[in-house]
Amino acid sequence: MNSVAKHAVTLLKRPNEQLQQCRGIRVKVLDGNLERALTFMQRKMQSSGIERLIKNEQTHHIKNSEKRVLARKNLQLKIRSQELARKLRAILIKKVRGL
Repeated sequence: MNSVAKHAVTLLKRPNEQLQQCRGIRVKVLDGNLERALTFMQRKMQSSGIERLIKNEQTHHIKNSEKRVLARKNLQLKIRSQELARKLRAILIKKVRGL
C-alpha cells in the first residue's frame, strides 16, 4: 500500500473526525476555446452558490441607502416567514383537535 492509501484508511477509521470536502470548480478548455470555458465556469459558479459567497465576503463600503433597502427586505422576509409559521401552526392545531 502506498502512503496515500494508508492515510485515507486511517482517516476513514476515525469516527469522530469529519473529512473536509474540497471546494472548487474545474472547467475543461476544449479546442482552446477560452471564452466558452469562462462562460461555462460562470454558469457553474452561479448554480453552485459560490458567487453569492464571494459577494457576501466583500468588505467594501455600503451606502446608507443600500443598508436601508437591505434591512427592509430582510424585515419583510422575516415577517412573511413568521406569518407562514403562524398559519401552519393554526392548521396543525385544528388537525390535531379534529376540527
